[in-house]
Amino acid sequence: MERVHALLSVSISAFRQNPGKVLEEARGEPVAVFSHNRPAFYAVSPELMAETAELYDERQLATLVQSRLKSVKRAVKVSLDDL
Repeated sequence: MERVHALLSVSISAFRQNPGKVLEEARGEPVAVFSHNRPAFYAVSPELMAETAELYDERQLATLVQSRLKSVKRAVKVSLDDL
């Protein structure tokens, strides 16, 4: 059994006929596009893709911050006036 990461789905042949209409009807939700009864890919609106990319960037940044906080003992204290 395969997990599907979308509430909406469409066959690949229906998606090929009018991909814009599929995304419009999805109203911003991701759509699983199926081929041979298995998810082939996911289609998302540009807005959802931008949100997803933003969340990914924030998660990467959080990981970097956490790793740097572990080395806080080596930090050098500075004043904002000195900068």
